[in-house]
Amino acid sequence: MNIQDKVAVITGAAGGIGRALALDLGKRGARAIALVDRTECVASTAAAVNEHVGWPLATPFQGDVTEAAFRRRVFDTISAHYGLVSICVPAAGITRDDLAIRIDRTTGEAEIYSEEIFRLVVDVNLIAPVYWVLEMVARIAQARYRQGLKRWVASEEVQGVGILIGSVSSTGNKGQISYATTKAGLEGAAATLMKEAIFHGVRCAVIHPGYTNTPMVQALGDEFIARNILPYTQLGRLIRPEEIADAICFLIGNSAVSGELWADAGWHAPA
Repeated sequence: MNIQDKVAVITGAAGGIGRALALDLGKRGARAIALVDRTECVASTAAAVNEHVGWPLATPFQGDVTEAAFRRRVFDTISAHYGLVSICVPAAGITRDDLAIRIDRTTGEAEIYSEEIFRLVVDVNLIAPVYWVLEMVARIAQARYRQGLKRWVASEEVQGVGILIGSVSSTGNKGQISYATTKAGLEGAAATLMKEAIFHGVRCAVIHPGYTNTPMVQALGDEFIARNILPYTQLGRLIRPEEIADAICFLIGNSAVSGELWADAGWHAPA
């Protein structure tokens, strides 16, 4: 799908991959972008993006991505001003890393990973992104139905693209029982939406970034990164957010590509 003149929604957009993607979409001619994040930093990010591109491309929205009312408000607002959303990249995500089972050395009792924390990670990393994409698909489907259009046909232009953000951790990673589960779940979601949403002319895919130079990865600390990450990447460095943004734009722009894209810098986890 041609990015030129399209309206996009990006969550987790205050920094990292979301910010880089907004800039890339702007360079490729997007009409408008809703930048969504739970932190107030999203406003300054939108201002920086607009200054960089030289026109009011980005509109900030601060709120909880797990709340359906907030999600609908974002789509209602951006669509009212700029038209139907046809690109959705829900990039918001959290980590709550710990071992699935931990033995208390004082009591000898086995402690199981918190169910409450697991549910939180599932809500943010799995349920929310799927429903942000579903929101876009539903609105496209509704608009087509009201125009008397039903099944999309290949002679039409692609109507929209949803890109879910997976991770190399989707293959399993020690200490990431909740995070890895959610990222693996996005594979199934993307594969299902790929088959269902095309009825309405919407393509869906999932990208699996490797360790990228974002606040989430930086929080691991320089020593951990140098010891446990860099030696296992072919590039020998963290991936730049701009490189992931470029890969996402490739997925959006090339209609022959579907399913999964691994942008992992040659990551191979230690045995």
